[in-house]
Amino acid sequence: MSPSPNLFTLVPGHTPLLVNVPHAGRGLSPGLAERLTPTARRLADTDWHVEKLYDFVTGLGVGLMVATQSRYVVDLNRDPAGRALYPGADNTELCPTRGFDGAPLYADGAAPDAAEVRQRTDAYWQPYHDRLTAELEAIRVRHGHVILLDGHSIVSEAPRFFQGKLPDLNLGTNEGRSCAPALATQAYGVLGTASGFTHIHNGRFKGGYITRHYGRPAENMHALQLEMAQSCYMDEGNLELWDPQRAAPLTAVLRRLVETLLHWTPA
Repeated sequence: MSPSPNLFTLVPGHTPLLVNVPHAGRGLSPGLAERLTPTARRLADTDWHVEKLYDFVTGLGVGLMVATQSRYVVDLNRDPAGRALYPGADNTELCPTRGFDGAPLYADGAAPDAAEVRQRTDAYWQPYHDRLTAELEAIRVRHGHVILLDGHSIVSEAPRFFQGKLPDLNLGTNEGRSCAPALATQAYGVLGTASGFTHIHNGRFKGGYITRHYGRPAENMHALQLEMAQSCYMDEGNLELWDPQRAAPLTAVLRRLVETLLHWTPA
């Protein structure tokens, strides 16, 4: 399996902060669309428009890395060994076979086998993480520390994963293990005082593989994940519609969050 020549876009910054958006891509590997169900081809489980919500960061000198390929090819935020993020819960796979609504993504008999999962991991997952690792290390060397903000969004109601309506702003720091406590406190201070938005810290979403793997505060590598309910910035019934005016209140919160992260320094 040959990888896409463009697995991501990366705008390097000149600050200690990198924003990573691993699930906004909609590219599909050759032949994959034909194997998906008609419903799955809508790519409903995309983190819709998250890259647009963060596009202001490059003007602040913050690096921005955005995946171009759909999570249906391979999920960049899952353990490559297939270990579950939340043992005992319903977890999506490294190469998902069911959508967030629980419906099959593939036509009968067309789901990837173990060999294909390994091929996709080698061709898509590994090159992405090689570049992310290199960028984070370069930032740490340049500034003495690095902060990774992993940006995500999801439908506000997904009974497969959680009951009821998800809070608007879900900060995950792997139960406090992926970044310095003071950094988490300042970040949640911004989200917790954001007027008009509900919020939680280390609730249903505590941070995926990226946050857990790269968040090593003892090594001056700090990682936070922000999962946002899509209902707080877009019309969930019209996925492809981007309305900057509707998203403006959330964009303002994200700008305050990014500025807070930029002003933080290790003790």
